[in-house]
Amino acid sequence: MLARSIALAILVCNWNGGTGLGARTLHRTGALSGALFLYVYTMKKFFIAVLACVALNAYCDDVAQGRAKADVACALCHGPAGISTLPNAPNLAGQQAVYTSEQLKNYRSGKRQHEVMGLIAKALTDREIAQLSAWYSAVKVTAEAP
Repeated sequence: MLARSIALAILVCNWNGGTGLGARTLHRTGALSGALFLYVYTMKKFFIAVLACVALNAYCDDVAQGRAKADVACALCHGPAGISTLPNAPNLAGQQAVYTSEQLKNYRSGKRQHEVMGLIAKALTDREIAQLSAWYSAVKVTAEAP
């Protein structure tokens, strides 16, 4: 995952916008200050790109792991894609991650009461709650007015 992020960041940072002015060219022409500026600018772009790619990969991994966890712990009542299969269980598909995460933590702490959800949420770690929330928020739901 990290290697994939770094490789993508290198590709992004090596694109010079078609100017043809890389750090090597500026160095060869004697424009040392320009080369230093470009180097610093490129390194900033590189680190920003790496951070963005790592965050994106972490989010994608959260979604995938959340889906796997949901298939085991949630699908029976809330459906495999978060569309409820029981009349008294809410749909979770498309729900905002912040809301889902907060509600699961409330069930876990006992602040929100429900026989089944209290038991299920007690076994979840903060990481698992984040993964489940990422999965359900990633599910796209469309609404159609009557």
